[in-house]
Amino acid sequence: MREPTIGFPTLLQDFFLHRLIAQRGASTRTIESYRDAFELFLAFAQERTGKRPTDLALGDLDAPLVLDFLDHLESDRGNSARTRNTRLAAIRSFMAYASVRDPASLAVAQRVLAIPSKRFDHPVIGYLTRDEMAAVIAAPDRSTWSGRRDACLLATMYNTGARVSEITGLCIGDVLLERQCAVHLHGKGRKERVIPLWKTKAAELRSWLVEIDPALTAPVFPNRAGRPLTRTGVRDRLDRAVVQAARTCGSLVGRRVTPHTIRHSTAMHLLQSGTDLAVIALWLGHASPTTTHLYLEADLATKEAALGRLESPEHHPTRYCAPDKLLAFLEEL
Repeated sequence: MREPTIGFPTLLQDFFLHRLIAQRGASTRTIESYRDAFELFLAFAQERTGKRPTDLALGDLDAPLVLDFLDHLESDRGNSARTRNTRLAAIRSFMAYASVRDPASLAVAQRVLAIPSKRFDHPVIGYLTRDEMAAVIAAPDRSTWSGRRDACLLATMYNTGARVSEITGLCIGDVLLERQCAVHLHGKGRKERVIPLWKTKAAELRSWLVEIDPALTAPVFPNRAGRPLTRTGVRDRLDRAVVQAARTCGSLVGRRVTPHTIRHSTAMHLLQSGTDLAVIALWLGHASPTTTHLYLEADLATKEAALGRLESPEHHPTRYCAPDKLLAFLEEL
């Protein structure tokens, strides 16, 4: 096997600067995700090989090391299979680039590319009922500046079904309150969409905007320092609202509610109101309608209605008995 002719540090830098940024125009979030994956991977490789990242060769990053790294993510760092697959996707993308950029790396790259993603269970989507959602939105203390911000934040998240990254990135210039009341969201993969606002939510946003910096580039939901709320900040404000709402809405006691739970709630309530799945997919900014079908699968009321239209069979099926010992063994697996 020929030795790679281009050093690993050069390949990795070219991958980020030329492949991801210059050629593919990858989003900031994609760059950050890939960066985090390689920071973890290179730290793990340094510990295993005793070499600094700048001294590593591509041959050091072979399939056994990658597999050990993936096991480390799950067993030592407690990452989920989904996170494991995300890290693997970053490494595989780099290896695919390296195999083209330096054909001498093909053998190493192919063995890593052959590592499959790990399958995992997809839990049933969790969402809030309309009464629970109303209780959460009503929870913040509107007599305070932060309470008015939080109430407007939660109402906007529910109205739009925005991801937490979209809501923290929302600027004054993205809010349209003149002829049409809507917000302009900047989503994953550079996908943008405009979501209409209910009249009551538009009025609440209009009242809130007079309390903050009016510059078009200023955040709609700032912290006390005037900077955009972070993901952690949004989660903290939501946690506080849920604790407060649980005092009047007992079904919220002990519930784990995340910003994505609000997004799921928006989708489920649109579905239950009769909105077409294609419209919900556009509303949420889904790249594939398959993702939106998960809400249909989670809607128990729709399934119960379908069951009500189907008559229950009266006969009792007989128990299957395997006619052969080997078949019986297979049945017991």
